[in-house]
Amino acid sequence: MAELKTKKTTKIASKKTDVVKDASKETKLHRRTMTGVVVSDKMMKTCVVRVERQVKNAMYGKYIVETNKFKIHDEDNRCKVGDLVLIVESRPLSREKRWALQKIIRTASGEVLVKG
Repeated sequence: MAELKTKKTTKIASKKTDVVKDASKETKLHRRTMTGVVVSDKMMKTCVVRVERQVKNAMYGKYIVETNKFKIHDEDNRCKVGDLVLIVESRPLSREKRWALQKIIRTASGEVLVKG
């Protein structure tokens, strides 16, 4: 019985280390992403992005548009008001910033930067 317990603990320990190794390599794969429009870019290295989603009313079945605003981290201040951007979840950077800019899909002038 003692041998079985030690084998199990070593297997569990090796699994934990594998998970840690894999987590360092694949952290970007499991992050949530959202698409939204830049509402404000007046802060340094920060933009406010409005994300819209449709929610169905349980009783009537009508779809309602709900909006959320997220403060995102924009290291190079590339975002301008009206840009369509893709944001990705990140570690907490400040009291309200939990998202970071991944890429600009379309600029406010209508120029498409990312095809697809």
